[in-house]
Amino acid sequence: MKRAVITGLGPITCVGIGRAAFWDGLRAQRSGIGRLTAFDSGEYNAHHAGQINDYDAAVFFPPHRLKRLDRYAQFAVASAKLALDDAGLNYSPEDPQARVGVSFGTALGGIAGAEFQHAHFLKKGTRGVNQTLALQVFGGSAHTNIAIEFGLRGVGTTNSNSCASGTVAVGEALRYIRDGWADVVVAGAAEAPLSPLTFGAFSIIKTMSQWEGEPAARACRPFDRTRDGFVMGEGAASLIVEEYEHAKRRGAHIYAEVLGYSLNNDAFHMTTPLADGACAIAAMRAALDDARLRPDEIEYINAHASSTQVNDSTETLAIKTVMGEHAYKIPVSGTKAYHAHPLGATGAIETVVAALALERGWVPPTLHYEEPDPACDLDMVPNEGREMRVSRLLSNSFGFGGINSCLVLGKV
Repeated sequence: MKRAVITGLGPITCVGIGRAAFWDGLRAQRSGIGRLTAFDSGEYNAHHAGQINDYDAAVFFPPHRLKRLDRYAQFAVASAKLALDDAGLNYSPEDPQARVGVSFGTALGGIAGAEFQHAHFLKKGTRGVNQTLALQVFGGSAHTNIAIEFGLRGVGTTNSNSCASGTVAVGEALRYIRDGWADVVVAGAAEAPLSPLTFGAFSIIKTMSQWEGEPAARACRPFDRTRDGFVMGEGAASLIVEEYEHAKRRGAHIYAEVLGYSLNNDAFHMTTPLADGACAIAAMRAALDDARLRPDEIEYINAHASSTQVNDSTETLAIKTVMGEHAYKIPVSGTKAYHAHPLGATGAIETVVAALALERGWVPPTLHYEEPDPACDLDMVPNEGREMRVSRLLSNSFGFGGINSCLVLGKV
């Protein structure tokens, strides 16, 4: 069976843009969450976000290209550029690549961009609307724009599996490599949901943190007893998933190997997981089986840890069920307190975190963990990261709609 390895990383987050800045942000153990300023959130019950304030589109795109890309698609293409550069791959439309594909994900695609265009429509009619709006709103604009930008004629897809989309994108890239569909896949996800109606829709269903205190970043506090909801963010991450022998031949730097992948559905509720965590348990076990590993061979877990009461406690229960007594020996951290929850992009961002943890021997902490919760009683790596060599890890993504996806990564 062909092996798939990660050879390039391209994160765009509120704690850093690009691999180096992102890693520096992780090591600094600082959160990028703050008061939302993109618009007035006064009428909502949530007021914080993982907003990217230092993103400059002109760094990545000429003016004529920007006219055709909304913020979501910009994040997708820019993160792919960063990942390809990091991998040392120089693809272009002038030399199309039939064996290079794109596997991307998003929860909402261009819906926020369409929302802003609708405001122009109400004022000026169709004359006020971007002429390429019809090409911007669909989720597939992520992988198609990446393919156009770099001449990638291989397999191309954008999945929309809610908060698990990024993890699914990387997992499907593993399948494309194993099945011989591609030698290289740009895998990742992007999200740009910070707009009044989109943000407000999540506020209405009361899934986001209503934190009003200081520091603002403490709005996201995974596994903490006082957690009260997720914090929405924006951003993207691309990873270069490459067939192992192909990577070896060109002398590529390898961050990690993608060993296993799983995907299933609770078939229960749109926002609430099964109380016994049965399908999350099944997803973790399936990923381990795919990687041909026992539970006691996992040395770190990057948790979904959305910072909601039900999800964090259910995930803890699922981890304990799968890992047994070994669960109490494994560091488990939730990194959304760093980069917030950019919905579909989160799993890709957390796969970047996991790959760097493997390569650099440092496990990131769960920030803002102050009051232990008896229902979340594992080693949550509270507040301070940990120097430790990790050979194999599990990364979880459990999204709205009951979508569960897990990845197993290992050192080569």
